[in-house]
Amino acid sequence: MNLWDGVRVLLLDKTCVHCFEQDGEYIVVDGNSGAVHLLDEPAYQVVKAILADPKIQTREDARAQEWADPLQREAAEEILELAKEGLLFSEDITVVPPRQETVVKALCLNVAHDCNMRCDYCFAGTGHFGGQRELMSLETAKQAVDFLISASKHRRNCEIDFFGGEPLLNWDVVKETVAYAREREAETGKSFRFTITTNGIGLTPEIMEYINENMYNVVLSIDGRQGVNDRVRRTVSGRGSAYEIIVPKYQKMQRLRAGKSYYVRGTFTAYNLDFASDVEHLSDLGFDEISMEPVVTEAGEPYGLSEEHLPKILAEYERLARLYLERQEEGRGFNFFHFNVELKKGPCLYKRLSGCGAGFEYLAVSPGGELYPCHQFVGKEEFKLGTVWEGITDAGLPGIFTNSHVLNKQVCRTCWAKYYCSGGCHANNLFHAGSFTEPYEITCAMEKKRLECAFFIQARSDHN
Repeated sequence: MNLWDGVRVLLLDKTCVHCFEQDGEYIVVDGNSGAVHLLDEPAYQVVKAILADPKIQTREDARAQEWADPLQREAAEEILELAKEGLLFSEDITVVPPRQETVVKALCLNVAHDCNMRCDYCFAGTGHFGGQRELMSLETAKQAVDFLISASKHRRNCEIDFFGGEPLLNWDVVKETVAYAREREAETGKSFRFTITTNGIGLTPEIMEYINENMYNVVLSIDGRQGVNDRVRRTVSGRGSAYEIIVPKYQKMQRLRAGKSYYVRGTFTAYNLDFASDVEHLSDLGFDEISMEPVVTEAGEPYGLSEEHLPKILAEYERLARLYLERQEEGRGFNFFHFNVELKKGPCLYKRLSGCGAGFEYLAVSPGGELYPCHQFVGKEEFKLGTVWEGITDAGLPGIFTNSHVLNKQVCRTCWAKYYCSGGCHANNLFHAGSFTEPYEITCAMEKKRLECAFFIQARSDHN
């Protein structure tokens, strides 16, 4: 019996199928199912032909196609089998299933709206978020813990991220908040995980020991090579090298972690479009968990990124992917944050639709106790949700964020990457594209290239 006898006619959904070739690897992504296929060249050419031919609309159309190459005829049968299994040319979700009750599961605690650095590109206005320089009181921090316990409802696991500004400027409050949360754990049955993000200037041996013992994750800010870092990341005095101050501390922190979560996080700008060299430098310093993020800033800044930079940036991600593989082969590999894509056990449907959960699962708290959708909205009065004392008083605002999922973004509906990026960052979309539902094109292009590189790395690793 022929493989396709009795198979009912089904349309091939070609809208979210993406083909690309990178360094001899032929890869096809089915955006609707999330499946990624590593193909040989004949099969790859069959998929491209199906995508390009408007006459091929069903499985039967593809089966009836006269493939000149015997290898392509064989490949076509295999490709149609993938389609039958819903792994290629698959149908998309047409109706979003009703969401179960959403609960707040994490807080970004802005314990300091002040900083001991003056970085050019700081989205927080060098730490003050457009307001006065201030520190969070212990009373407010404790109330934030109580708010999270209440707002998380039935959820047991909760997270608190200590953020700023520079949170080490309010170190005593950080420690007392952790201690208070630990007390409340015993009373409420909750379990807290803590993260801290620091520029490293204020790290001391005692603080590093405490972070290592009490923080689930630590994020260490550095932009790479000394000249790159110190050009945009300067101390308040402007004297001395921030790089020389923080690198020995970060190296000690990395050794202390000894397998616990951490990463060094950099930002690349128009000044260092060769940012793969900065990742390489951080790897040479001994760091094996690395993130390098594109700067996001208002138009007109000399360090800002624009569409004219994209060809260089996208090529640089490919260079970084090759560097990643070279280091793996040499036995001194590192993890790059944006190349860590889980294909076999991805996030749940709602995470794929909505991403980070800002505005309804993840909130930020200002030093005064005001609640905002995330740290990028802090200080913007129109996005104030309430306070840690009153709770969420703007009941409509969380709904705007839950409804700004990827299937409500018209441009994203037909994008192969939609269930990997979830439509991008809400704040970036709003502040740079003018709408929650309109993706910011520059970061969109970079995200798709990073995904391609991640799939390429996994394909090449499977070969080896």
